[in-house]
Amino acid sequence: MGFLTIYQDNYTDSTVISNRFIDEYMQAANDAQLKIYLYLIRMMSARLDTSIGDIADKFNYTEKDVIRALKYWERNRLLVLDYDSQKNIIGIHLMDSNTSSPVPVSPSMAAYPSVTAPFSAAAPSARAITYPTVNAAVPVPPQSHPRSVEKPNYTADELRDFKANEDIARLLFVAEQYLKKPLSANDMRTILFIMDKLGFSEDLTDYLIQYCVDRGKRDFRYIEKVAISWAEQGITTQKQAASLAGKYDKDVYEIMRALGKNNLPTETEVAYIDRWRKLYGFESDVILTACERTVLATDSHRFEYADSILTSWHKAGVHHKSDIKSLDENHRRSRASRPTASTNKFNQFTQNEYDFEALEKEILSN
Repeated sequence: MGFLTIYQDNYTDSTVISNRFIDEYMQAANDAQLKIYLYLIRMMSARLDTSIGDIADKFNYTEKDVIRALKYWERNRLLVLDYDSQKNIIGIHLMDSNTSSPVPVSPSMAAYPSVTAPFSAAAPSARAITYPTVNAAVPVPPQSHPRSVEKPNYTADELRDFKANEDIARLLFVAEQYLKKPLSANDMRTILFIMDKLGFSEDLTDYLIQYCVDRGKRDFRYIEKVAISWAEQGITTQKQAASLAGKYDKDVYEIMRALGKNNLPTETEVAYIDRWRKLYGFESDVILTACERTVLATDSHRFEYADSILTSWHKAGVHHKSDIKSLDENHRRSRASRPTASTNKFNQFTQNEYDFEALEKEILSN
């Protein structure tokens, strides 16, 4: 049986976009993502044929640009992509407005072929694309999930195609301004990986690079690690990334740096810092003093080590940095009054009531 021609008596020459889509999704999406999604809605409304190649030609994008945009909307739960055994897209399911699940294929719609091939009556075996109501944009918060993404060894041709896109060329130019240097081929491959495999939009990639540069990090290995961390936490928009970065004030990052940490703080690390600041009530100068002593004393387990120092200071009634000097002096007198002197060449180093070498052995044994 051939394809069915579907008619609609009440068809009007217009496309309706949900207010939810405008309120929740438009700001974060880039031009390509918006154009392609709106075009899909338009084709849905008119029951017209299309394909990835047709979309690419219409907007002067590459097919990879179109696929990246489709994957972006899939991550935002507005559509689901079907694949064949060769990982080619063979179907698109736009999402239902209330259930965030694909609308079932109705018998009359089963004749519609996949968007991965040009639609024509000569392709009756193609998979079906299903269409929901037009107000299908109920946002679903991104879920934190681990990713294991291997960075491909992109070829020179792939890199050339990537740079040929006008929007990408503009992004690369902006990145060079942030980094104050020309981008190498490896730098551009990293950006391609971030956008191609991690699915970052141009806006999110722009924000990622600016975020790292603002923290004094211009190394693309660091930028790539931050990108993977964001991807693992389900970050898909600039707004979400800014919200994540804004969870911690500058003092938290200063403490992290003082302990030799350049990553975003983990939940455990944040718990330590919250205890020092909120439970113990220490100001930053006291915490940073403990961090300085920790770095001098050990290369590992630094949060645990610093926590032991600050806990001892809390028990000893330290409230201000000036109290530490008095505590150190009392400790020095106590050690000087002992009958035997230590042969440790670091004996004259100013300490508090803890024996740091013994403390480190205790921490490392746990």
